[in-house]
Amino acid sequence: MENLGGVAAILAVCLIVLGIGAMGRKVEWLVNFILRAVMGTVGIYAINYMLAQRQIQVAVGINPLTILTSGVLGFPGLAVLYGIYFFKIL
Repeated sequence: MENLGGVAAILAVCLIVLGIGAMGRKVEWLVNFILRAVMGTVGIYAINYMLAQRQIQVAVGINPLTILTSGVLGFPGLAVLYGIYFFKIL
């Protein structure tokens, strides 16, 4: 009974490894999506900062929809977000 915690930990790690192996390409897609979403969010922040330094009043907000757009589309998603915003202010 005293080794029950250790056995449970080993079983949990084994199940996680088997789950990752079963997902295969899905894990790669998920990691790519997360990386694109994080880099897109950093990109939005950096572009907003640079535009504010030049007194250009254009700022795309950071919210779940913009994070999802940049995560799915990557760099073209950032271009789409800013293109929509520039078109809106015309």
